[in-house]
Parts: sequence; structure tokens; C-alpha cells
Amino acid sequence: MVLTVASPALAALGWAPHATSALEALGDGRLVPARVVAADRGRFELLGADGGLTAELAGRLRHAAAPGDLPVVGDWVAVEPEPATIHRVLERRTVLRRAMPTGALQVLAANVDVVLVVSSLNRDLDARRLEQFVAVAADGGAQPVVVLTKADLHSDPSAALALVRPVTRGVPLVVVSARRGEGLEELDPWLVPNTTAALLGASGVGKSTLVNALLGEERQATAPIRTSDDQGRHTTVRRELLMLPSGALLLDAPGLRLPQLWQPEQGLAAAFADLDAIAEGCRFADCAHRTEPGCAVRAAIDAGDLDPGRLAGLRELEGQAAGRTRRG
Repeated sequence: MVLTVASPALAALGWAPHATSALEALGDGRLVPARVVAADRGRFELLGADGGLTAELAGRLRHAAAPGDLPVVGDWVAVEPEPATIHRVLERRTVLRRAMPTGALQVLAANVDVVLVVSSLNRDLDARRLEQFVAVAADGGAQPVVVLTKADLHSDPSAALALVRPVTRGVPLVVVSARRGEGLEELDPWLVPNTTAALLGASGVGKSTLVNALLGEERQATAPIRTSDDQGRHTTVRRELLMLPSGALLLDAPGLRLPQLWQPEQGLAAAFADLDAIAEGCRFADCAHRTEPGCAVRAAIDAGDLDPGRLAGLRELEGQAAGRTRRG
């Protein structure tokens, strides 16, 4: 169900102590807390202790806030109930964000605990792209979990897993067939009460089908894949927060082509933790893992202990970040 009908306790919506302190610091008794569950063209669907309401931004917030500071789905906001007006975005614990092609920041969601990085086990599976999605998921402080869907459409899932495992070291990996209901229980450790999970992936990888399976109802529209190239089709048109039967909150969102990192240091450190651990054995602290003597990374590649694609993937993402910095 969409969180606009009934109002569970604030704790069930993910309310946390840091948000209480932030609200109290405003010193305005008119304001109450609410969570953004959907947003569309300057209007925000909120849910708080007294139920749902649709609010607009206060003029001061709309004109003074930087684009990355405006409310997004998952945010906790301080709202004046009558008329329903958002006056402040409360401090965020985590963000799901990306760098736009222009170099500008786009915040996709806020206060997310887990990011389910979704890809499908068909011809569209791309290890390097998956690597980049994992880095974006980790960039804002959330825990990435890789979810491979459409296991029922792959003749040899083990072969696909062999392609993916080198880029998911240190990141939980779950394989599901949402249509058959297989493997969904493997997501239970991350979909617990008061926890917010977000879906991240390209269009057509099975996110809507996965949402329906987790909800236990056909809530989200789906579309069949194209038989010519195994490509799925875009069906989700907006971000919204859903309540799962488990008590977890799930943020469904439209697919992204290939998001770029906003702050590469944090995202790359999480996505390439295995490579960083090996690099600690390099003779030189500033080793670039090219021709330097005593390079532990090159030695691991030569010994077959590290997929050379991991180093190539890291360099590609570092290059993207460097290019964006130069343009900025």
C-alpha cells in the first residue's frame, strides 16, 4: 500500500533521535514532523502522526535552498499543518545521489538504510555497470545489496554469477525470480521494520516486478521484455515510498541509465574495498598500480587472485570523477 491512507507511529516510518533534536532546535511549536512519501511538480505527499497530507514549499525554503537541499522522497520535514506548508528539511542521515551530466548534484532519495542495486540475469547483465551502481549506492552512506532478478529466464545462472562475483566482493548478493517468488526470503535481513530500502537500477531490470512480489499484490505496472534484445521497458514514472508487509519501507523509483558519483572517495572506497585492502601491501603509499616496483595489486592480478577488470573499473570511475572536476 502507498503510505497515504493510514498513519502508523512515526517510529514505523523510520523516525530517528537525530530528527527529534533537529525539529526541537527549530523552536517553532507550529511545526510537526512528516515524511515525504512522494513528490510531483512542487507538491509533496507527506505522512505524519496524524495521517497524510499534501503540502507545498514555504516561499523562503523554495527561494533560498540549493537544489540539493530541497525535499526529496524519504526526507523528514518540518511542516505547518494548516495550510500544509513545508518550512524545513530536517538533517539527513544518508542520501542517494548522483552527479548529473552537467556536473550538478541530484539527490534522488534521503534517509535510506539499504540500497537494493537491481540487475537482471539476461543479456543486459553488465559487470562494469553493476560496479558503478554499487559505488553510487554506497556514496551517500547506505548499505548496498546486489539483487539479480529474472533467474527463471537464464539457462545457466551460475555462469552469470561467475561474471558478477568479482565486482561484488564485500557486498551482499541475492539472486531472485520475482515472478516465481524464489529467493525473496534472502532479502529478509535487510527488509525489517523501521528500515528504509531503495531500489536502484536501469529501466527494465525487473524492479516493478520485484516490488509487486515483496508487496504481495500487483501494485506497480510491469511490461514484458523485448525478445529481440532482452531489454526491459520503463514502467515506473515517479519515486514513492511503500510499506511492505514486513514493516520495512521500500522506495520505488524510475530506472537510471548510468549514474555518476557525486563524491567519488566514499563510493569508491565502499565499492572497491577488496582492492584497497590489497593495495595496503604496496611498497609505496601513492602506488598507481601501473609499473611501480612492489605493487601488491599488480602481483595479485598476475597471480590470478584479483580480476584485472576490478582495477580497470576503478580507473574508469576515477577518470569520470576527474573529468567532472575539470569541467566544474
